[in-house]
Amino acid sequence: MSKRDYYEILGVDKSASQDEIKSSFRKLAKKYHPDVSKEDNAAEKFKEAQEAYAVLSDEQKRKQYDQFGHSAFDNNGAGGFDFSGMDFSDIFSDIFGSGFGFNFGGGSGSSNRPKKGMDIAIKMNLTFEEAINGVKKTIQVNVNERCSECSGKGGHGEKNCPTCHGSGQVTSEQRTLFGAFMTRTTCPTCSGKGVTYSDTCKKCHGSGKVNKNKEIEIKIPAGIDTGNQLRVSGKGEAGSNGGPNGDIYIEFYVQKHPLFIRDENDIYVELPITVSEAALGCKKDVPTLNGSIKLTIPSGSMTNDKHRLKGKGIQDVDGYGRGDMYVIIKVITPTKLTKEQKKLFEQLANTDLEDADEFKKIKKYL
Repeated sequence: MSKRDYYEILGVDKSASQDEIKSSFRKLAKKYHPDVSKEDNAAEKFKEAQEAYAVLSDEQKRKQYDQFGHSAFDNNGAGGFDFSGMDFSDIFSDIFGSGFGFNFGGGSGSSNRPKKGMDIAIKMNLTFEEAINGVKKTIQVNVNERCSECSGKGGHGEKNCPTCHGSGQVTSEQRTLFGAFMTRTTCPTCSGKGVTYSDTCKKCHGSGKVNKNKEIEIKIPAGIDTGNQLRVSGKGEAGSNGGPNGDIYIEFYVQKHPLFIRDENDIYVELPITVSEAALGCKKDVPTLNGSIKLTIPSGSMTNDKHRLKGKGIQDVDGYGRGDMYVIIKVITPTKLTKEQKKLFEQLANTDLEDADEFKKIKKYL
């Protein structure tokens, strides 16, 4: 039975770049790898894609294939092509993670490379005032720090691991229908470090880390809002093999204020006024984030009239200026009146407002 064209198998043009070829194979490997795929003939499709990639990812083999087709490899290995010299470890690490066992004869151990420590996530509640003004807070965290006794190594008297000879991994070969495979696993003797120690550290019991409860002072900038995060660099878990510490990420929740309503960096406040104040105009004291101010309310004001106080809002958390404050007028209608007040309102009821646009609009449909 004749073989399918390698370019057709990978779904790429003959002019495809190496990145396009690799990307296409990664998708097919993820779809058809027999360890994860439940599709019919997955093993055959995986082997077919693997063979196509083995040829087209190698510039020299690709030139041979472009010139002579499949006949260029008819005498090689089982099934027409030998995979024993290929290294697919980077592809399968992308798909299945660095712990995936098959590396097809290539690659080197990476378990003993420096690794950054784990990050720590914390949620913190702030009052409205703390958020808009900024504040210093002390947090308590339990973290695994690098052991000072052994400098994070886990022991004393370092020597090369006799099992893996310093690579951190052991390999074994096996042949399957896919060709020759090299199974690579973490060294059981040194747990991937590549070294062993004559004496285990008594302080950390070989882990290289000790647990500590720490108090850390945090400076929270003015303008923080609910959902904002603050990164505290290098205060998380200790790294491994000399790697840097992780970070602490603090997520904030800001309590609501009984008077002010926040919209990003702007502030809104409702200002109640009487009917007479609305009709005649007045001056009112208005609370702001930084003390009160005197605001002039013009005559004829109505509910929902808006007054903007530029720059009286919240400081931007990144330092880009301040927001504004908006005073929203709310005219309060009295519910209890004395006899004298009722008479005054009855006199006001005779005021002719029929020419106002609001009255004309409704009258049109009556």
